[in-house]
Order: sequence, then structure tokens, then C-alpha cells
Amino acid sequence: MLKVLFMGTPDFAKESLKSIYDAGFEIIGVVTNPDKPKGRGMKLTSSPVKKYAMEKDLPIYQPIKVKKNEEFINEIKELNPDVICVVAYGKILPKEILEIPKFGCVNVHGSLLPKYRGAAPIQWAVLNGDKTTGITTMYMNEGMDTGDIILKKEVEIGEDETTGELWDRLSKIGGELLVETLKLIETGKAPREKQTGESSLAPMLSKEMALIDWESSDVYKIHNLIRGLNPIMGAYSYVNGKKVKFWKAKAISKEEFFTYKTEFLEYESKFDRLVPGTILIADAKDGLYIRAKEGVLKVLEIQGENAKRMATPDFLRGNHLTAGMIFSKER
Repeated sequence: MLKVLFMGTPDFAKESLKSIYDAGFEIIGVVTNPDKPKGRGMKLTSSPVKKYAMEKDLPIYQPIKVKKNEEFINEIKELNPDVICVVAYGKILPKEILEIPKFGCVNVHGSLLPKYRGAAPIQWAVLNGDKTTGITTMYMNEGMDTGDIILKKEVEIGEDETTGELWDRLSKIGGELLVETLKLIETGKAPREKQTGESSLAPMLSKEMALIDWESSDVYKIHNLIRGLNPIMGAYSYVNGKKVKFWKAKAISKEEFFTYKTEFLEYESKFDRLVPGTILIADAKDGLYIRAKEGVLKVLEIQGENAKRMATPDFLRGNHLTAGMIFSKER
């Protein structure tokens, strides 16, 4: 059985670690990021990968940096892994580490490479409204997600699926594909193919992108922004001087909106004159509907300023929103 050194940090990586552990591979060490302060008390918190490694009594390494860290590099050389598995570790590995294992370093990436190279492939697939994505396992080189491909698995993205939901699905698929990859490497049957086709980047997300631009973005782009930033930070807008976050919504056409209830027909003559961001309906029974470019945004889950996220009917029972109010970029 292969001697595996595992490197990873978030829950996405934990699923891969769990999969290779359950498959019986010899895990000689687990490398993860140092504990970080979190919460109001800023208590040091371990990564999901570290917590799992502790449960299974696996050796843990938490270097602050890996580049030019001779002590850590020598530790890995002494471990003498057959293969290093890297899953969302969060640090770029130097050539000295990539060259240590006999069968190389293998990475699990949350996209169909060469599409979405970089730190946030799952998020950008949802933000861009893609219909499909997947998992790729590859041999690592010094480039950013540019190594030779071993295996790929494509999956469909649900129309209303959030980043969080897709993340959970792909994390399990990633673990399964890593096990399959290691078995192929062990038997000398692992394929190795150069990346072909058009490449694209998936950079880290910024807080600035979370502000909804009602004037420039159509209803489908806003819908994708909301589900793409769930549960990371939430898309937001301002109404009546207060910040409101949107967590779940549906994009519906103008025609579909007017078929919901005959009472809504009174808005049809006014619809085209309303600015994007205008509230059409705000009622605990009927819901919250907002005029947007090329359609209507039906809000399903929302969060008021300094409040908890909740279903829209619950929010509307405790917050004063009325038809005609306008969501905007300005407080």
C-alpha cells in the first residue's frame, strides 16, 4: 500500500483525507495550516483536516510557511512518502517538495481543468451561472493548476444550487476520485494527459463584489451572485438606509411573475417604468419580489442588519418593507 503524506486545510480537503483513510492507505502524516483565532473571543481554532487527523491519531504538521523552510522540507524527506496528496492546502509548494515523492504530488481540484485554475473554482462556476463543473485529479508542477491530468469527473450544477451545496457534493466526489487515482498510481495504470483547451482563472473572492448592482446586472446575474456567495459572505443591498443580505432567491421572468396571482396584474402597466431594485410585493403571505433588469427576483432567504438570516416571510413579519421602496448601492 502506498505511503501517503496528505496536505489540506478546509472541510473540502477533510472529505478526501477521510476517503483515503477509509480506503486503507497508509497515511504517514497530515500537513495543514496553523490554528487561527476565530469568533468573538478570538479562540484558536483547528482546521477541519487537523480535527479529523487528531480523531484518527495521525501525525500532524503545521508549518507557518513551506517555501525556504529547510527544517520542514527535511522532515518530509525523512518521512519518504510514495506520494503527496494536496487538497485545498492554501500554500504553493516549492520545487524541493514536489520532487520528494517517488510517484509525485497529486492534487484534487474543484473544476474541469484547465477551466478555473486558482483558489475559488467552485465559487466562480456558480457565480458565472455554469451548467456543469467537476473534479480533476492531476500531477502537480510548479505552475498554478497546470499539471498533467489523471482523472476527471463532470457533474451538473442545479439551477438554484448554492456554492455551499455544490461544495459539499464536490468534496465527496473529490474524495472518491482521489481514492481511484491512488489505486491507479499504485498499479502503474494512472493516465497522464497534458491539459488542453481554453484556460481560465478563479481568483479569490473580494468583499467588494458582494454589493448588488441593480442598474448594471440582470436578474439572472444577481441570482447567480446570491447563490455564488452563499454561504461565504452573502450578497447585499441597501433599502431605507439599512443593509440587507440576500441568501436565497429565484430569478423569474416578467411573464411568470404576472401569472402568480391575478392581483399582480395591476403592476403590469407600471412595470417597465420602475427602476431596477424597486420592491413590487412585500407581504408575509405572498413574499418579497423585486423588479430587476430582464425579470423579477423572488427572495427566499434574507438577513436584516445586525440580525440573523431567516426565511423571507419571517423577515417581513418583523421588518417594514413596502411596495415602491427601492434597493440600491447606496445607504
